[in-house]
Amino acid sequence: MSLYFLQMFLSESTNIYALAVHGVGNKSLDEGVDISKALVNINGSLNDLLLSFFLNPFKGIGFYNFCHENDLNSNKIYHWISTIFNDPETLYNLSVEITNHLYNCSVHPKVKWGEFYVVYFQDCIVEGNTVDGIGIFKSENREVYLNVSPANDNYTIQANEGIPIGKLDKGCIVFNYMPENGFLVALTENVKRSTELQYWRDDFLQVSQRNDSYFQTSNVIELCKGFASECMPAEFDVSKVDTADLLNKSASFLTNNESFTIDEFAKEVIQQPEVIESFKNYKSNFEAEHDIQINDQFELSPDALKKQMRVFKSVIKLDKNFHIYVHGNRENIARGFDDQSGLHFYQLFYKEEK
Repeated sequence: MSLYFLQMFLSESTNIYALAVHGVGNKSLDEGVDISKALVNINGSLNDLLLSFFLNPFKGIGFYNFCHENDLNSNKIYHWISTIFNDPETLYNLSVEITNHLYNCSVHPKVKWGEFYVVYFQDCIVEGNTVDGIGIFKSENREVYLNVSPANDNYTIQANEGIPIGKLDKGCIVFNYMPENGFLVALTENVKRSTELQYWRDDFLQVSQRNDSYFQTSNVIELCKGFASECMPAEFDVSKVDTADLLNKSASFLTNNESFTIDEFAKEVIQQPEVIESFKNYKSNFEAEHDIQINDQFELSPDALKKQMRVFKSVIKLDKNFHIYVHGNRENIARGFDDQSGLHFYQLFYKEEK
């Protein structure tokens, strides 16, 4: 499961309160819907497995809000979700309405028949607040697996077809947070962005990308971390010390400024022209991969910085013997190799021992 998503949204008490499952097909093929008669009964072990099934696909980067060109309450999903949050006992009846709405939107020729899930999650964590969430998911693809079991001093093998854990095709989780702004919506889509997705995101859900200072700050933190930890070592063969130094400089820039400007960040933190070019290319790829846009200039969110600056923690791990925590002053640490012992070493220079 994505560690980022776990840290952001799950608590020890997160569980599934209610789950409805229906079948929905392609309207242009006249496949219809298959409405179940009641909610799914969930026991303890199944609860944990389903949490993994529903949450594994999420990267926790791209966030959205429900929207509507006229009035937010005219967004059908927003209206139904609001009703369920106010009265969770309405989940089953409204899951039927949501299923029929999805069917009416499923007219693209590539839309497949699949299982459709409406889930009520309790005790999620959003920006430090404990809130409930409602998940809307669809699984369209199945895989064949072998069921091997002992029988009468022998083994039997049967081929079964099932839904693989972690491979939901489309889904979202709506958190009961900032409803006046269209709630906070996390999306996952197990296919590349295409016209096929338009029916899910634009026609069915009607969401627009969240674009406030918290969202921008969170993403630029992930951007800086990824560039220092992944891109720099791969492209420029830098040492762990140089990576730690870039992380520390990035953290210092973000905490000591009220706003982020990409040109100022590049000039002050990255400095070398060829590395600046690499950073901007990495930013473009990062935005495309996560389907987001990081503005070249925006106000930094103190709340986002407070909650997520831990990603800049710079630790150099040496075998199983030592950890070096690097907080700054790149010039006070040097790396070398001892020919006699055949081992690498670090030299640390300091004024006083505390």
